Amino acid sequence: MPEHIIEFIKVNKWYGNNFHVLRDIDLKVRTGERIVICGPSGSGKSTLIRCINRLEEHQEGTIRVDGIELTDDVKVIEKIRREVGMVFQQFNLFPHLTVLENLTLAPMWVGKMPKRDAEERAMQQLARVRIAEQAHKYPLQLSGGQQQRVAIARALCLKPKIMLFDEPTSALDPEMIKEVLDVMIELAGQGITMLVVTHEMGFAKAVADRVIFMDHGQIVEENSPHEFFSNPKSDRTKDFLSKILGH
Repeated sequence: MPEHIIEFIKVNKWYGNNFHVLRDIDLKVRTGERIVICGPSGSGKSTLIRCINRLEEHQEGTIRVDGIELTDDVKVIEKIRREVGMVFQQFNLFPHLTVLENLTLAPMWVGKMPKRDAEERAMQQLARVRIAEQAHKYPLQLSGGQQQRVAIARALCLKPKIMLFDEPTSALDPEMIKEVLDVMIELAGQGITMLVVTHEMGFAKAVADRVIFMDHGQIVEENSPHEFFSNPKSDRTKDFLSKILGH
């Protein structure tokens, strides 16, 4: 087992010729570590986590996931994607399939799993996110919070070593945010490596081993939640926290 399950070494990424979205990113994530990434919009935080499963490509530097370097090799990308679950802002569920069918699709197609086994695993993961009773409904019959929990269960069906969350609560109504965060807090206690892009600072305090603040494509500051919130070092971090926390 590599000590660091994710490594970024001097990673740079541009959009077009002039927008430098990631600048010299150095980041090492230990197996089982839970990291919250925050920062203003446009700071590169979503791009950073999308590079981990090659939804975005970097142009310079090295990214390793579970000891494997990410390259253009399709087989490598497929192997890494099997180890990395991702939950987006939008739920990305297939509306014409039931919840159960949404969950069994990838294990049956990607994992070549028999239908009965795939359904059994899907039901386990739906129970894990506390919505097993919704298995035979269609996504649009569910609330936003329930749909996002289905999306989390779907990612878990491939038994990933790493879970990436890209602002998973930002499309939800306030009363639904808690039910999704509660599920994520529970997951965090189960040893999965988690990287979460979010503005939910209460979640960061409760769950994160490390909080990373990004601005203009750079990691400006990283620290334990206690130090990050009570004793931020950089003026940019202080300014950001005062806007988010309102003091």
